[in-house]
Amino acid sequence: MALLILLLCFHSLYMGHSLNQEGLYLQRVKFGFDDPDGAFTTWKDGDDSPCNWVGVTCDSATQSVNSLDLSSANIAGPFPSILCRLRSLTFLSLYNNSINSSLPKDLSECQSLEHLDLAQNLLTGELPSTIADLPNLKHLDLAGNNFSGAIPESFGGFRRLEVLSLVENLLDGEVRAFLGNISTLKQLNLSYNPFSPGQVPPELGNLTNLEILWLTQCNLVGPIPDSLGRLTRLTDLDLALNSLSGPIPSSFTELTSVVQIELYNNSLTGELPAFGWSNMTALRLLDASMNGLTGTIPDELCSLPLESLNLYENQFEGNLPETVAKSPNLYELRLFRNRLTGYLPRDLGKNSPLLWVDVSSNQFSGKIPVGLCENGVLDELLIIHNSFSGEIPASLGECRSLTRLRLGNNKLSGEVPAAIWGLPRVYLLELSENSFSGEIAKTIAGALNLSALILSRNKFSGNIPEEIGWLENLMEFTGSNNHFTGSLPASIVKLDQLGTLDLHNNGLSGEFPIGIHSWKKLNELNLADNDFSGNIPDEIGALSVLNYLDLSGNQFSGKIPLGLQNLKLNQLNLSNNWLSGDIPPSYANEIYKDSFLGNPGLCGDISGLCESAGGHKNLGYVWLLRSIFMIAGLVLIVGVAWFYWKYRSFKRAKREIDTSKWTLMSFHKLSFNEFEILDCLDEDNVIGSGSSGRVYKAILSNGEVVAVKKLWGGTKIVDESGDVEKGQIQDDGFEAEVETLGKIRHKNIVKLWCCCTTWDCRLLVYEYMPNGSLGDLLHKYAYTLRVNEKSDIYSFGVVILELVTGRLPVDPEFGEKDLVKWVCTTLDQKGLDHVLDPKLDSCFKDELRKVLNIGLLCTNPLPINRPSMRRVVKMLQSVGAENHPPIAHKDGKLTPYYSEDASDPGSVA
Repeated sequence: MALLILLLCFHSLYMGHSLNQEGLYLQRVKFGFDDPDGAFTTWKDGDDSPCNWVGVTCDSATQSVNSLDLSSANIAGPFPSILCRLRSLTFLSLYNNSINSSLPKDLSECQSLEHLDLAQNLLTGELPSTIADLPNLKHLDLAGNNFSGAIPESFGGFRRLEVLSLVENLLDGEVRAFLGNISTLKQLNLSYNPFSPGQVPPELGNLTNLEILWLTQCNLVGPIPDSLGRLTRLTDLDLALNSLSGPIPSSFTELTSVVQIELYNNSLTGELPAFGWSNMTALRLLDASMNGLTGTIPDELCSLPLESLNLYENQFEGNLPETVAKSPNLYELRLFRNRLTGYLPRDLGKNSPLLWVDVSSNQFSGKIPVGLCENGVLDELLIIHNSFSGEIPASLGECRSLTRLRLGNNKLSGEVPAAIWGLPRVYLLELSENSFSGEIAKTIAGALNLSALILSRNKFSGNIPEEIGWLENLMEFTGSNNHFTGSLPASIVKLDQLGTLDLHNNGLSGEFPIGIHSWKKLNELNLADNDFSGNIPDEIGALSVLNYLDLSGNQFSGKIPLGLQNLKLNQLNLSNNWLSGDIPPSYANEIYKDSFLGNPGLCGDISGLCESAGGHKNLGYVWLLRSIFMIAGLVLIVGVAWFYWKYRSFKRAKREIDTSKWTLMSFHKLSFNEFEILDCLDEDNVIGSGSSGRVYKAILSNGEVVAVKKLWGGTKIVDESGDVEKGQIQDDGFEAEVETLGKIRHKNIVKLWCCCTTWDCRLLVYEYMPNGSLGDLLHKYAYTLRVNEKSDIYSFGVVILELVTGRLPVDPEFGEKDLVKWVCTTLDQKGLDHVLDPKLDSCFKDELRKVLNIGLLCTNPLPINRPSMRRVVKMLQSVGAENHPPIAHKDGKLTPYYSEDASDPGSVA
């Protein structure tokens, strides 16, 4: 009897702490995911129910699970179909994880589901047509995945759907008319998909409840349908980055609720609607730039309380209406590259918190408005290539927020206000091709952020002030074609960041200052047509990156320094001076004949120089040297040719022996075989080399181009005695990993065609991408804000360090180190200030320090200690979240378009 009572007690205890059925379902969900961050720590099977688990919400009355939110939990695995057994589940979000399967067709069994968010995952395959069978679904967000195929026609049958977001997938087919049948839709977001070329369906005008319509970069062609004017509840319309043509429909002026319209980068033509803009009282942001629009800018449009107006790179004519200056919210005005004429509105900036003004490359005239910086926040003022006249307003000298001031190629005159020279945040000051006079003021000492000073083709005079040497960030100083006099200031040698020094055609005199060897980054030195004298210093041979040297038209004397032979000059001109002695042997040939003309005391084996009777005394010696060099060169050429022939014969013989042993693993239908690939593995075809292998460019017989990566040697198998088993390489899971890579389909990941292996070699055959490396793009101001997803964590960390330091991955200054080692060493020895790019604003020093630390985490020597890319993104987001500028944003745009310096692509940005 006692034993029976004990058993009943244990049974009661067990029953009192057993997990209910819904909890058991969720436990199965838990075990189906990888969970490196412990998101499921609270999901304990000893609980009575899952209602207190993180991410789980239950109905207060029935205790049934009605919501599961595992957003940004860093979990990975296939989509858990078992969730559809939670009969009361209305809300499901797995946003921003690594869900890496296709969506099951039985998802339609989640009959209670109202909100489904699977955005920013790794889902693949086609969109299941059965999703449309969910009777209560209101919110469907599948953005940022790898879905492919066409949008199912069944999607036109959603009964209650309000939000449909398929942004940034791999969907094809056209944007179809049946989407116009979802009458309940409030948001339709299809941007950034490689759809087939097609028109905007006129049926979308039936979606009268629609508030947001995003069709950015959807391969749309043809005209914009008039029916879109019926969307009177629309607040955000984005049709940018397509190939739309024809005029902007006049029906657009009936969009009385619209706040933002994005039409940039299309092929639209015709004039803006002349009337009806006054109906659009909610409009704040309009971007119709980079089209072929003509006519005038309507006064009714400019009378609206706009915040941002972008109409650049069109063919607009006429005046800019004065009413644009009355907007109390205008912070952005970009009108460059049009045909606008007349004056800028006199009160522009007095009523508006202007941040960015760019009216370059028009035909504006008159004076610069004095109130542009009235509100003290103006960041950029660009008016180059116009006909502005008069003096620079003194008020601009008080605009301490300015970072770029570009006034070049106008008809401005007078002296530059002293305060302009010393603006503390300006990094680009361009005043070239005007009629400015006076001297460079000593107040320039305050322009500590200045990196480019462009003053050419003016009437500046006087001495270059000693204070110029205080500008430790100065990279370009161009002051040619002015009236500068006196010597170069001794302090100018302190500019160790200087890349360009161009002061030709002035009245400068004196000798080179002592210490020019500090110009380690100098690329161009042009002091032609001045009155400099003395010797050319031997130090000039230490400027290792100098490739343009012009000292012609001066009074230099003495011998040409032999150190010039250390330089790799593309341009050399020492003509019309008083140089004497022998020309250095490297330059004593006909190629450089014009480089030394007009120096009567100069001798060299160049026709036209040293033609006096005594000029032939060393002819026999020169002839002997020439003969020796010719014979040595002939021997070298023959030797190299012989070696190359032997090498090719050896490779061909080895290839003939080994070709029968190759194994081909293909992941796509191929039009070539392994033998064609092997024939292209020639040193002449090498296009890159890295830590994992060497890359060849292979042009196949059918004209197709592929990239072949030959991996460095693998790990050899060692037997129990310690001997290497001849002819075998350990697999290391290589084939399984490559097979997985071959199945990946993503628009940002290069396609893997096949894999060729033999006992001692592994080849990966990729789709050929001709655009170079990410580093090339970054350093072709400048900086790009788009990082390719193909970069691994370490490479991404190097990119971060490049952006924060402003340096290339390999630099002569590093010596034997690379960028990562240089950053670590310099941080330890000199501190943060010596690592950060001096061109970056010091007010963001704390944020830059955090970003630098993220870069160092990514480049940790031990791969296991590097964070995941998702963790890197979170860390960067947390840095960005601390510093939001108080300006209007483009309401959730994934990649808002911004042309950094489209007004003048050839100039300093």
